[in-house]
Amino acid sequence: MPRDYKKEYAEYHAKAGPKKDRASRNAARAKVKKAKGSAAVKGKDVDHKDSNPRNNSGKNLRIQTKAKNRSRK
Repeated sequence: MPRDYKKEYAEYHAKAGPKKDRASRNAARAKVKKAKGSAAVKGKDVDHKDSNPRNNSGKNLRIQTKAKNRSRK
């Protein structure tokens, strides 16, 4: 069964909560990039230790490999 991207966007990605989460994750990456430099985050993910994408405090953010970050639940 092929994926219906238009329906998926309308039902999830266009809603306010996921938009705020995405914006917060982008802000976290920008914050770490500014603090550590772009070379430190190149090819890696910025991880939220408590898994809350809206908690962008410095103590909650860390740089991890994509494989390690995306294997977390």
